[in-house]
Amino acid sequence: MKDSNTGYADQIVDHLFRHQSGKMISVLTRIFGIHNLGMVEDVVQEAFLKAMQVWPLNQIPDNPAGWLMQTARNKAIDIIRRQQNFQQYSKELSHQLQQETEATVEQFFSDSEIADSQLRLIFACCQPALKEEDQIAFTLKTVSGFGSNEIAKALVTNETTIQKRLYRAKQFIKEHNIQLVIPSGKELSHRLETVYTVLYLLFNEGYNSSKADELIRKDLCAEAMRLCMLLSNHKAGRMPATHALLSLMCFHASRFDSRVDENNTIILLQYQDRTKWNQELIDQGYYYLSLSSAGNMISVYHIESAIAAEHAMAISFAATNWHRILGLYDLLLVQKTTPTVILNRSIVLAHLNRVGEAIAEIRAIENIDFLIESQYIYNAVLGDLFLKQKKNDQAEKYLLNACRLTHSQPEKNLIAEKLDFLKRNN
Repeated sequence: MKDSNTGYADQIVDHLFRHQSGKMISVLTRIFGIHNLGMVEDVVQEAFLKAMQVWPLNQIPDNPAGWLMQTARNKAIDIIRRQQNFQQYSKELSHQLQQETEATVEQFFSDSEIADSQLRLIFACCQPALKEEDQIAFTLKTVSGFGSNEIAKALVTNETTIQKRLYRAKQFIKEHNIQLVIPSGKELSHRLETVYTVLYLLFNEGYNSSKADELIRKDLCAEAMRLCMLLSNHKAGRMPATHALLSLMCFHASRFDSRVDENNTIILLQYQDRTKWNQELIDQGYYYLSLSSAGNMISVYHIESAIAAEHAMAISFAATNWHRILGLYDLLLVQKTTPTVILNRSIVLAHLNRVGEAIAEIRAIENIDFLIESQYIYNAVLGDLFLKQKKNDQAEKYLLNACRLTHSQPEKNLIAEKLDFLKRNN
């Protein structure tokens, strides 16, 4: 019974770490100041370690997230009481601490302050003086609890590079007087682009998880959507591009229940049961896409959401307007010339019976040899395209490489089905 309770408690802690650690770090950073981020991360870590020690031995609390917040809050109060020099904490808090320590800390843990603190921390991490890649890595780690391997996958690089970026960012924050503020004017618009990128990558990791046994991490997607919603409701982020990004997330999230079968195997778009698509989320996608039409600027998120909307409005895979989708990808490619966009556009070409052209487009991608050697998806797509051409030897080569490169069991299952098809038809 104890082992069973331990396993269940570990699952709860693991889930809450992803869902609550960012909130806790945001609030505590607001209290202690971003220059004390290292100490804040330690306090949050201690709260989760305590949960792992206590919960298996006792009944898991009715409100585990509240328990963790309370534990972190108490630890924060203890640290504040032990300190004499209150000036090392954030300016907002220092003048109140000596008289009302507990009441002051309590107010920072209200729902509205948690939301505000998270947005402040996101904008603080997206510091323009940092290199953009350092901003993105640092924000994913701090606000979303990403590990180095997850960040490396999202940014198509290796863990060593990510660790260097995180170190540089932390040193910069520590050495410069970085404030937890939501900027205005031109500085706000500069930071918004990086904030969008962070939320987009957070959602993508949930949508195509790097975890071995879980293709979709709904908690990550929900967190990305929640943060995007916070941004859309704040005067600083109530922008057309924010609504377009939220629309894109809604369209993609609507297909969750149709993407994996009972055997934990991926169901490709053409075989998905569209009656399982969540109509409420599709309607929300259209709603936010409509809101995004204000203004005269078209962002990459407008175009990607329009592509997702095309899939949502098609009553069947056969009814999909691939010519219109190709036109949208052509527009996207002008603004976002990345390997991922080129790869996705090549898939559209294949659906238009232009398979040879699709393969040529992929092979022309810059650094394609590195991507084929290190990334599952490029091999999986090439394997599928060569299958369409009945070039079985080439198909097998890329499919085997794809199987080697992925840790995801649903992806392995899909590749195994295709390899089995090859064997039966050789």
